[in-house]
Amino acid sequence: MAAKKTVLTVLTSVGLLAATACTSSANGSDNTSAKERLTTTTTPGASEVDHVTWALPYGEPTTLDPAKVGDYSPQTVEANLCDTLTRMNADFSLSPGLAEKVTWSDSNTLVLDLRSGVTFWDGSALTPEDVVYSLERQRDPRTQALYGNYLTAVTSIKATGPHQVTLRTKGYDQTLPKALSTSFGAVSQKTYTQKAGSAYGTAKGGLMCTGPFKPASWKSGTGITLERNDAYWDTALKPKAKQVEFEFITNNNSLTSALLSGEVDGTYELPPSSATALAKSGNGAVHLGPSTQNVLLIPGNAESPAADRTLLDALSLVIDREALVKNVFGGAGTTLKSLVPPLTWHGDQAAAQYDAAYAALPDVPQPDVAKAKKLVARAGAPSRPLVAAIPAGDQRSLQALTFIQAAAKKIGVAITIKQLQPTEMSSLFYDPSVRTGLDLVLTFGYVTMPDPASYVAESVTPRGIFNWTNYDNPEVTKLLDQARTASDPTASATAYGKAQALFTPTTPAVFLATTYERMYMNKRISGAPASFAYMGMPWAAHLGGTGK
Repeated sequence: MAAKKTVLTVLTSVGLLAATACTSSANGSDNTSAKERLTTTTTPGASEVDHVTWALPYGEPTTLDPAKVGDYSPQTVEANLCDTLTRMNADFSLSPGLAEKVTWSDSNTLVLDLRSGVTFWDGSALTPEDVVYSLERQRDPRTQALYGNYLTAVTSIKATGPHQVTLRTKGYDQTLPKALSTSFGAVSQKTYTQKAGSAYGTAKGGLMCTGPFKPASWKSGTGITLERNDAYWDTALKPKAKQVEFEFITNNNSLTSALLSGEVDGTYELPPSSATALAKSGNGAVHLGPSTQNVLLIPGNAESPAADRTLLDALSLVIDREALVKNVFGGAGTTLKSLVPPLTWHGDQAAAQYDAAYAALPDVPQPDVAKAKKLVARAGAPSRPLVAAIPAGDQRSLQALTFIQAAAKKIGVAITIKQLQPTEMSSLFYDPSVRTGLDLVLTFGYVTMPDPASYVAESVTPRGIFNWTNYDNPEVTKLLDQARTASDPTASATAYGKAQALFTPTTPAVFLATTYERMYMNKRISGAPASFAYMGMPWAAHLGGTGK
């Protein structure tokens, strides 16, 4: 590689996942009317508003600590609080954040040049020591952070100037600068975080970051209110909304009523059932955006009979994915051939290589009950109903799992649906004890940055936090490491493609669909990004009044 490479210049070209990307039907399904409506942004907010109320359909966050957020609700809120070192944009491109420049000075040295004049909410200046602490905290076992694996190749993190931090690595790691745009790259104030200890990010412990909003109140069971940070360093993104209140509304009917009445101004992850009523009301608009979400059916633990890939293949053969997308997701999505949706790499310099490797995968299977029954006979039919988990109150998940339940019945496999409270559902992804007794989990997962290899590694390598069945293929692990460390984009894509060809037919999972982002805003406000990138960007800072 070149002796010196300024990464943000590269990333801006790497991450462009424009809405037009969704006109492709390479992953086996097409719904032209939905795809033609895709957009990454909405009309910018034109005026200040005193108060905006936003729904969290997945319930109350378990934490807002950026080292620990890993689910829809906490990330929706936290993205507006804690700035990251590089910033995700609505089109999935990356731009400078708290670091105005990110440079590989050589293959083992990543230099972060920090902005001057940035302050925390308490008025104290952002320092390199805060950045070093925030990153080191990610790999401290006491933190119980979710993203420490991003530092696998990092040997040291040090302040190397009044506005500079340098990461020394075992070798080039193309994932690192991208990861800095996620909550992994969020910066918290060192002294405040140390004092708060394990309570940091909770209603009791609070937060101390540099973002466009700061916490005003957190009433457990009711809502979280943020207030504008009038001293925000990015004057181009100074919020127009003085307050944003998040309400925990997990019941679809309650959510629809609140949006129709104007009690709630908007929401992401709008259920399809709500979209129809809201679109007809004329009170606002439903927006569809590009997304990297994946809908998967995965075993809850290695001991379950559902961990047998043969049995999962049988289930896969009786699920009509086209009908699932049409009837459950309202046509707002496409079928999926592997773990990662193609949109993830659309803007990569080596997109053609990624696309070719994905196209070479076996087609999405068409329903074949006779063949599926033979696979059940080979695997051995489960002696009891399989327990499958979904979040309570989520009608989309319930409809999807009911659809799968009916299909499984055709081949003699009984599925019992267990609805978990939102907090419990969120915890099961990171706490093995919560998955005890669960055979299957219907997940609506997502890729948070334009890097498929790092996402997949969490599910199919021995160190992965989502590898619940102890899947271990040394060749897959080796190839994913090559994809991560290759400085040439084509070499990285080639290694990933080879790994994908190996793990796709063998890892215990049923790949179902990738859904579009569905967001609603009433006529009173505008500006919210429509794409799934909202999960990693200060989206509420774009909100403003429309004057209607």
